[in-house]
Amino acid sequence: MSAAHFIDPIEPIVERIERLLVRHAEVQRTNALLQEQVQVLTRERDALRARLVAARGRIDALLERFPATPSGGGPSNSSEESRA
Repeated sequence: MSAAHFIDPIEPIVERIERLLVRHAEVQRTNALLQEQVQVLTRERDALRARLVAARGRIDALLERFPATPSGGGPSNSSEESRA
């Protein structure tokens, strides 16, 4: 057997390994970009949650400023009170 005979079966394997290495590098870059996006979105989500909590607090404070309605309160009771 000659050396050329052993090179032929190895060459396709070498090419495939090189393609796999290139693909691996691409996947690593994609993964890094996706991890950055996850971090950005996590910070954005946390900021939105904080804004939501603050808004709920402001709404609760506004609701506390309204007078309490009577237990049977509704539009019909207020019209009866105005007639009395």
